[in-house]
Amino acid sequence: MTYSPLTPLDGRVAVVTGGARGIGFESAKALRESGAKVVIVDINREVGPKAAAELEGDFLPADLTKSDQVAQVAADIVSKHKRIDIAFNNAGIAVNAPSEECTDEQWLQVININLNAVFFCCREFGKVMLNQGKGSIINTASMSGIISNVPQPQSAYNTSKAGVIMLTESLAGEWAKRGIRVNSISPGYIGTEMTKQGMSNTDWYKQWLEFTPMGRVGEPREVAAAVLFLASDASSYFTGSNLVVDGGYTCW
Repeated sequence: MTYSPLTPLDGRVAVVTGGARGIGFESAKALRESGAKVVIVDINREVGPKAAAELEGDFLPADLTKSDQVAQVAADIVSKHKRIDIAFNNAGIAVNAPSEECTDEQWLQVININLNAVFFCCREFGKVMLNQGKGSIINTASMSGIISNVPQPQSAYNTSKAGVIMLTESLAGEWAKRGIRVNSISPGYIGTEMTKQGMSNTDWYKQWLEFTPMGRVGEPREVAAAVLFLASDASSYFTGSNLVVDGGYTCW
């Protein structure tokens, strides 16, 4: 698939966290094909450099749950590229555990990666954008931040993604008059490595498809198109929005 936004991104600098694979990589590809310079940030030091090289971009390794590392990433990008125009804060994990069995470590791991790290990225990349007076931030939430999925137990994941949606709305309101747009995307079941683990459970997968009006899982490129839209000037009047890409799952 070739991406072509309503307005090009020529010369803009885009940072994509969790960009080594899945939705992150496909979105980085869409941004690159639309003219942006791409910086992939990922904890995976093996896959990350290969992904960045394929897109003729940069790779910066980081543990995004460490705020000092996020601050260093922002400083490194500005040192090389002088600016950050687009930030797609996408890195995340899922843990499926019955709540009565969910350990402190599991709960904190999900909240730290899916919510705290997103805030750290918004804060540090947002500082750069505020100095510029312009920028677009897109956060990966989930339809699980709107509804509670069945049949898999995942209270930590659902809670973290609901937090991302409210964080997005809060920052959008704070920064709108200072030139920063902040939106989120909420994918449904998308055919990524993370989702495929759940798809291997035939009982779960059968129910997922039954509950999805379109009757299939989505593809990363279908989410990337939404990211591209929110990154570009085509969405210039969008801020505080949560764009749901779920095949209709949440309409029932």
